[in-house]
Amino acid sequence: MKIAWPSVRNVAVAYLWSICVWSIVAALVGVQQAYFENEIHSGEYRFVVFSVLAIRFFDFALLTPPLFWIVRQFPIERRKPLRGIARYILGAIPFLFAFTVIRITVAPVWDSGLQKFVRFPLTFHDMTGVLFGTFGDQAAVYLALLAAAHAYTYYEQMRTEDLERAQLERALASSELQALKSQLHPHFLFNTLHGIATLIDTDRTTAKAMIIKLSNLLRTALRHGNSDLIRLRDELEFIETYLELEQMRLGPRLEVRWNVSPATSDCLVPQLVLQPLIENAIRHGIACSRVGGWLEIVSREVDGALELQVRNSVGGVPQTGMGVGISNTRARLKYLYSEEATFDFSMVEGAMATATLRLPLFISHPAASRREAVPVGQLKS
Repeated sequence: MKIAWPSVRNVAVAYLWSICVWSIVAALVGVQQAYFENEIHSGEYRFVVFSVLAIRFFDFALLTPPLFWIVRQFPIERRKPLRGIARYILGAIPFLFAFTVIRITVAPVWDSGLQKFVRFPLTFHDMTGVLFGTFGDQAAVYLALLAAAHAYTYYEQMRTEDLERAQLERALASSELQALKSQLHPHFLFNTLHGIATLIDTDRTTAKAMIIKLSNLLRTALRHGNSDLIRLRDELEFIETYLELEQMRLGPRLEVRWNVSPATSDCLVPQLVLQPLIENAIRHGIACSRVGGWLEIVSREVDGALELQVRNSVGGVPQTGMGVGISNTRARLKYLYSEEATFDFSMVEGAMATATLRLPLFISHPAASRREAVPVGQLKS
């Protein structure tokens, strides 16, 4: 087992705390002894009693930090408690010996014959007298210090384990988020390329323009890097470019409506949170209809939360399944917001489908949380 030796600063801090705590104990005992014992009368004697008690409790103050350090390095293990208990029973011997030496060499002794405090030479008789005369107090303090040291050590271990567990959970959640987000890029890329491929033989000019638009779209997506949250205005910038691509493919069959509250433009939202919902709406609600349909994007504040909606007309025979984008969106919301975000999908048969996101309201720049109304196209700035 590798022993972690404390730094000079940690030793100094430990002794400072120890001296402060034992000084308070000495003061409390001194108050009891000076004011509640009948044999004490003079103020001078009370002052001496306070002084001697402070000196005598100083030995506990000197021994407390080393005992805490030993317990921290060699705690009683929960799996093998008997070995640790035996170790500290034997450890009482050096503790009592050290206490006795410090008590005799540092603290004076009251001589009732001379009526004053004197120092005696350090002899075996003095040591045995102090040892056996204060054995009960020493043993009680030793056990109390052991209990306090183990309680503090177990508390630190639990706090460290909780911190490591939280860091691990955050790391796992972050890796899951990155995996989910990286899944979105090729998903919409492949679907868009498939749409371009269908136009190459029939409308090469439009297909070429779509490829250029797609490169701009990818540049916009890569600009945010690994950010999990971006401003809604940046998300809408991406969506507007993406919808331009879809309009180039579908032509007048796709009508886009914007109902974006300017007050929400600086709210933070997950990157690419709207794209899979819009792709799903176009694929299942508009592209499958011969006459096309409409798509509406809504953002607003509702009861202290940010509400985002993607509404679309429903026509023709929609394709089965909701696609990877929808399940991906649910998973990302769970990792990012736990239970604080909701996702609902509803459909009025033959009329309209609505995907609703409700997210915690986080503002990128609080001073800019309320702006004057601006057209959606200007959200790019």
